[in-house]
Amino acid sequence: MSPDVKKVGLIVGREWSWPPAFIEEVNSRNEGVVADFVKLGAPHMDDPAQYRVIIDRISHEVPFYRTFLKHAVLQGATVVNNPFMWTADDKFFGATLATSLGLASPKTVVLPNKEYVPGIVHSESLRNLVFPLDWQAVVDYIGLPCILKDAHGGGWKEVYVCRSLEELLYNYDRSGLLTMIAQEFIEWDEFVRCLCIGQEVIRPIKYDPKARKYHPELDLMPKALHDRVVADSLTLVRALGYDMNSIEWAIRDGIPYAIDFMNPAPDMDIYSLTPDHFEWVVKAMADMAIRLAKAPRTAPRPSWEEFLKGRPVRPGPA
Repeated sequence: MSPDVKKVGLIVGREWSWPPAFIEEVNSRNEGVVADFVKLGAPHMDDPAQYRVIIDRISHEVPFYRTFLKHAVLQGATVVNNPFMWTADDKFFGATLATSLGLASPKTVVLPNKEYVPGIVHSESLRNLVFPLDWQAVVDYIGLPCILKDAHGGGWKEVYVCRSLEELLYNYDRSGLLTMIAQEFIEWDEFVRCLCIGQEVIRPIKYDPKARKYHPELDLMPKALHDRVVADSLTLVRALGYDMNSIEWAIRDGIPYAIDFMNPAPDMDIYSLTPDHFEWVVKAMADMAIRLAKAPRTAPRPSWEEFLKGRPVRPGPA
């Protein structure tokens, strides 16, 4: 391979439709950029970067990959998505961030774990926790029904709609070692999931969360609402620094609430997206990968702190 050819690597899990379509799309453009699957044995600490860009679709479930990807960033590769940010992200942070950015977000609380790893002695290791927890205060703040979900989860795993305090406690008591958040349930009029690529392009798609199904047609929102959803989605992905993400908006009374936007490995399967949305995301991802391979970012990406500059500082403790 010519040294002038720039390489894009793909790290994937069980998905089968998007990876080969993406590789074929990149390689068919003849732009001096080639894509293939990353192959890893036991990487050395001083190994140079083999790829200009690495697309990460599975490191949230394979810690070895996340460890390698942080090394790859230090060696000069652009990793999509940034493994340092992804490691630090969680849904409680996201809710706080969205609110700080002036976006509509459900009221959210983070809950102490129900269970802990061996070695934690409750009477000694958890002296900073209030016990028993005031559960009535929790539901007074977020209301009922509410959503209970894993602060670090995705893919609709460990998500429960709780319509009473008893239901909330029942599901919390079965959460094990997970750190859970409880969140205001938005009774939505419309539900939209946006595919967000390269911190530049947004594709709003009507989505049915009950059936977990995309609608094949593009969204039919009024222009003003459409423009707000797109603008708010760009604000979030640029604050997070995510080049590949999906954001879910629950729209109530014309107001889009950001209810889930920590999806840095969004669903890209042709059978769930439907063919038109699938074709769009294949091309959008190829556009981004080729652009980053040819012109890597030389300056630090915008951090979420920059989006808070100029905002009123909330008073701290006296």
